[in-house]
Amino acid sequence: MKSTVYSSFGVALVTLLMVFGCGGGKTTVAPVSERIAKVWSASKVDQNATTVYMKGGTANTVPGYSTFKLDLSSPTSARYTEVDGTTFIGTWSTPSDTRLVLSGLSPQPTGTNGTIEFTIGALTDTQLGLTRTTASQKTGGSINTYTLSNP
Repeated sequence: MKSTVYSSFGVALVTLLMVFGCGGGKTTVAPVSERIAKVWSASKVDQNATTVYMKGGTANTVPGYSTFKLDLSSPTSARYTEVDGTTFIGTWSTPSDTRLVLSGLSPQPTGTNGTIEFTIGALTDTQLGLTRTTASQKTGGSINTYTLSNP
């Protein structure tokens, strides 16, 4: 009787190990470069840590962010529409999981040599946090933090 119990226990243990020990139950997360490959729009923007835009807000001090877009839906080309409505076209890359680089932007945004870099913050399927690593001359020399949404 004891050997039957031990045998049953052994079979159950082996079955569990096969199901859960071989990757069962594990979720694979796609690389950041795949997860951000979408069209993003501004849902919240901070300039120097002061909120200047909230999507749907009635007291936005910079309402122009309602037209802000970052289109990364192409594997390499980027379309970046700034607060004033100017659209820049170039390429994008993620040299690391925490950096997004827009380069070869045309026309060149003032003071950038055609390259703008962001630190990637929170990232979900529908939200992307970005902080510009250099001051934006377009917004008076502020460091901008964007919470972007898709759709």
